[in-house]
Amino acid sequence: MKVGVLALQGAFAAHARCLRALGAEPLEVRTPAHLDDVDALVLPGGESTTMSMLLESSGLFEPVAERLADGLPTLGTCAGMILLGTEILDGRPDQRCFAAVDISVRRNAFGRQVDSFEADLPLAELDGGPFPAVFIRAPFVERVGEGVEVLATVDGHPVLCRQGAVTVAAFHPELSDDNRLHQAFLREMI
Repeated sequence: MKVGVLALQGAFAAHARCLRALGAEPLEVRTPAHLDDVDALVLPGGESTTMSMLLESSGLFEPVAERLADGLPTLGTCAGMILLGTEILDGRPDQRCFAAVDISVRRNAFGRQVDSFEADLPLAELDGGPFPAVFIRAPFVERVGEGVEVLATVDGHPVLCRQGAVTVAAFHPELSDDNRLHQAFLREMI
């Protein structure tokens, strides 16, 4: 199973390590041609406005949008969640998103870097107890559209959602020692 990891900016190497540990073959995606051979895609955390600009300048925005429209299984974390949503609240006016999940996302909603935190999230879909979620300048969802499944919340705000083949997380699962969220993502692809 070949899983592309958007490698323009952000925590792509940590995602690749998780995927490799689970037996998947991670491929760093930097050009449109890199998308040709992937069975799924991960959009990592990072800085969403920078990632948005790099998607445009690399020529990747439209090819990724096309693959998403065709049902490509995708996992987006932190900035990836922001980019995969329908609406970016408090983003740059020229910032584009993929509208792959019908959510409105507020950037840095939990605060600045110094406000980063960890939380144990009870996830019914994952065996083995709560999931250790790492939140760094994390977004949260302010609006959930029809057809979006909310899988976890923090303080009443959705932080893990799924719509169709796309799963988005406000946190960084790749930064914990727990690969269960990546494993669940891979299992859904089979």
